Amino acid sequence: MIFDTHAHYDDPRFSEDRDEILRSLKSYGVGTICNIGSDLESSRTSVELSKQYPFIYAAVGIHPENVADTTEEDLDTLRQMVLSERLEIQKAQQLLSEGIDVYFLPEKKIVAIGEIGLDYYWEEVPHDLQKKWFVRELQLSQELSLPVVIHSRDAAKDTYDILREYKTGEDAGIMHCYGYSREMARQFLDLGYDIGLGGVVTFKNGRVAKEVAEYVPLDRLVLETDCPYMAPHPHRGERNFSGYLPLVVTEIARIKGISEEDVIAATEENARRIYRM
Repeated sequence: MIFDTHAHYDDPRFSEDRDEILRSLKSYGVGTICNIGSDLESSRTSVELSKQYPFIYAAVGIHPENVADTTEEDLDTLRQMVLSERLEIQKAQQLLSEGIDVYFLPEKKIVAIGEIGLDYYWEEVPHDLQKKWFVRELQLSQELSLPVVIHSRDAAKDTYDILREYKTGEDAGIMHCYGYSREMARQFLDLGYDIGLGGVVTFKNGRVAKEVAEYVPLDRLVLETDCPYMAPHPHRGERNFSGYLPLVVTEIARIKGISEEDVIAATEENARRIYRM
């Protein structure tokens, strides 16, 4: 089934019908979602959603637009979210090893640090400050042995240079909502990053995204919505949700000349590999 690797169902635009939408997704062929944090509050909510819905997983992190007031204590809060979950799992496993019945077996639900990165489109947060916290969150991901979800806008070179120094290797993470050239995609692929594509690939003016979809090997692509943002054609401008991902699948299948079933199977396998599920 379809794996939406990047969603924001904690967003207020889902407040009135969140549960109804989430429970409907199976009917659209969507089987798994990773809800992505962009600050401490949304990271907490992402974890809460992952505990409430068995098909939802979480990433915790601070978006570059939100790092102006970030402190080391904030990073420690993210760290404790991950460590607390791991401790619960360890305790349950210990009880099982001792022959004690466990009523509820905790599952690993925090699967990445993200979304983190650089955004030079907006100038509210100085570039040096963005780079400082980008590096610190990459270091946190290494400490916790978690992949990363990268947000990069108008900052290709700095993003690449920092990732090359601080976070490379097999299954390093996902370049979320990838918007650079296919030549740049090759460089991120070489660092160990898979490429996330969503609604933009369906836009009539989405030439670059279509070129990237054609160029990137199928075993290095993942699907995403970034909902409630970036709805695909013909829903552009509407509130996005995972039920629109079949439109993205159809376009990628057309571009690559393969079946929609192959796109779904490969991108789901890729997502599970990256998120170590």
